[in-house]
Order: sequence, then C-alpha cells, then structure tokens
Amino acid sequence: MTDLNSLHYTAEHEWIDRDGDVATVGITDFAADKLGDVVYVDLPAVGQAVTAGDVCGEIESTKSVGELYAPVTGEVVEVNSALTDDPSLINSDAFGDGWLVKIRGTESVALLDRAGYQALTDGAA
Repeated sequence: MTDLNSLHYTAEHEWIDRDGDVATVGITDFAADKLGDVVYVDLPAVGQAVTAGDVCGEIESTKSVGELYAPVTGEVVEVNSALTDDPSLINSDAFGDGWLVKIRGTESVALLDRAGYQALTDGAA
C-alpha cells in the first residue's frame, strides 16, 4: 500500500509520487469517487511534452468527463497501458495500479501535502 502521507497533491485532485526527476501521477480516490465508474482514459503519448497546469488528458466515466492536468512540466516517459483494457483500476486502486502517467521533469504546479489536500476536500461533498 502506498503511504499517502509521502505523496503530494494538486488542487485538481492529482497525486504525485516523485522518484528523482520522474513523477508518477494519478488521480485521488476522492476524484475517482466523484467521477463514478471510469470507462475510458485518454492519456498523453510517451515522448509528449506537457506543461504544468495544462490539460494533458481526459478521464471518462459513466457520469461525466474529467480533465487530467499535468502537475509537472516535462516529458511523458511512461503511460499505464493496463488502463486501456481496464480503466476501472482507477476506481479500485487509485493510489496503486490505477496510476496514469510518469513524467520526467522538475517544475511543478503548487503542491499540497496530505493534510493540505484533506483540508481542501473536507466539506467538498
């Protein structure tokens, strides 16, 4: 199980787990719950340049379509290909097998720690 306190979070409900200059990115369980059953993901291609704060993909559910924002400026170095066959991994394991992309880069949007993210989502029912 991922230590949720070791992650960083964005106000757009992405989580970031850094390993050197590579950031693994996913959406939080809060966001996955709000979206409902995820049925499709549109992720950036490996090698694509992304800019922190800009839309870089979409997550489609039975309820709505949500935008994925790049929390880091850099290059996409890996995408979670398992989501092509089973996008519901985002709902069942948002902080594990449901990760979305890995981006090599250093500049990021403003990030929150776990307490800051919880404060953001408290009362945002």
